[in-house]
Amino acid sequence: MIRSFVIGFGTLSLISLSSAVLAQDIKHGTAAEARAMLQKTIAAVKADKAKALEMIAKGEGGFLDRDLYPFCFNNTDGKIYPFPNPNATAVFGADQRKLKDASGKNFGQMNFDAAQKPDGIISEVKYVWPKPGDSKPSVKVSFVTRIGDLGCGVGYYK
Repeated sequence: MIRSFVIGFGTLSLISLSSAVLAQDIKHGTAAEARAMLQKTIAAVKADKAKALEMIAKGEGGFLDRDLYPFCFNNTDGKIYPFPNPNATAVFGADQRKLKDASGKNFGQMNFDAAQKPDGIISEVKYVWPKPGDSKPSVKVSFVTRIGDLGCGVGYYK
């Protein structure tokens, strides 16, 4: 049973603010959800790499959840495979190591370096990147790991 008490306007403002914060949290993925999606990506790539990359490209099978999505690239030449962010289509097929964010930070090389570590080691890479459907770059933290001959990551926006 939920009991509500309203005491003056201060409580009403607090309730309204809490609802706004809650709605905002539901709209964006969290660090824990990004890690969970990366674990799902690892399992899918290990089970069937071609099928996993196809599902990731289409954002199917749970590989697109609000602003969370995986990205993968080849560990030898850095070639980026498609992923479900409409702002990123220009980088598909490009060399991951050449990507720089809006501040000039070479986060692509950082992602690539993280994926050169042994399988199972997850690194955090922080940079700015536009949210899906938005042109303004936002702070993003990606969890990146090696999965055989691929580097894959999932990031969340702060």
